Amino acid sequence: MKKTALVVAALAGLPGSSAFAQSSVTLYGVADVGVEFANHQKGAGDSVVRMQSGNLSGSRWGLRGAEDLGGGMRAIFALESGYNVDDGKSGQSGRLFGRQAWVGLSTAYGSLTLGRHNTPMYDIGVQYDPMGISTRYSIGVQDDVFQSRADNSLKYTGKFGPVTAKLLYSFGADGTAGTNGEVPGHFTVGREYGASLAYESGPLAVAAVYDEQDGDTVASEGDRTRKAALVGTYAIGPTKTYLGYRYGRTMTAPLNQTTNLYWAGVQWDITQAWSLTGAAYYQDFRASGADPWLFIVSGGYAFSRRTDVYLNVAYTRNKDDSNLGTGGFGSTVPGKNQTGVLLGIRHKF
Repeated sequence: MKKTALVVAALAGLPGSSAFAQSSVTLYGVADVGVEFANHQKGAGDSVVRMQSGNLSGSRWGLRGAEDLGGGMRAIFALESGYNVDDGKSGQSGRLFGRQAWVGLSTAYGSLTLGRHNTPMYDIGVQYDPMGISTRYSIGVQDDVFQSRADNSLKYTGKFGPVTAKLLYSFGADGTAGTNGEVPGHFTVGREYGASLAYESGPLAVAAVYDEQDGDTVASEGDRTRKAALVGTYAIGPTKTYLGYRYGRTMTAPLNQTTNLYWAGVQWDITQAWSLTGAAYYQDFRASGADPWLFIVSGGYAFSRRTDVYLNVAYTRNKDDSNLGTGGFGSTVPGKNQTGVLLGIRHKF
């Protein structure tokens, strides 16, 4: 993404600022909007034609900054806010910077930041989902853990040659959810932690990731949701293939639920401007016949590095009372299949 860098050297002209190290702030963002058709809507099962913001990419604007502190150390921060292009509203209820908000230090040994972060599971999804965990029409439809963020968290990221390691610990993953997190005497309420380890060399990239979340109230703090994934990609010329598996177990007394999610896909850069992506996702809910499929084909044309148009076609195949729609579970009539077609434009700045 091409970004406009704003070097705040003007600070050097302020009183008492002559000792300031070199700093920079970058303003960046995405505006993504399209028109969608989708049938078998929940309720009466009618079709709908609607405008949707944030499709291939969540519409957002943000600020990133760094200050050189000397000796190979930098202070770093990020503030990122989501919004809706179709109506101009904030994309996160109750949050100004709902996508990211963190500050920390970076050295040759990695970075440590504090605030609201994308989880390691989110970061893995961006790289190893054929659709790049787009807001709709992606692996996030089958499991929103790949689109998860955590409040009140510490995150470490270290890169050592071809290996990248990430660790995250949250004292309360959702600060807007009532008593979630940082409750005196109940330190596990709303707690989340995760880790990932990735290896990338030449055409091959592989990774493993783990995430665990505890119940978000004092009454449910004994609940656990554990998820782990093994993923990989391999590039051959203009094509890249994707394979992935996610194990999930939700332990909510007195019931336990185990799920297995599989996916595969191919990206093909036909020319410098034209691209085509195909992906399939299947989720097995153990001890249940409600095991849905999601199929996606996405074609794009890039006018430039910053502006492109795209056409997404998706189909969900539901079994028994499964209700997976192109926008996630609960977005279609139980047992009905759903077709979605989306034509959109995206601009990056």
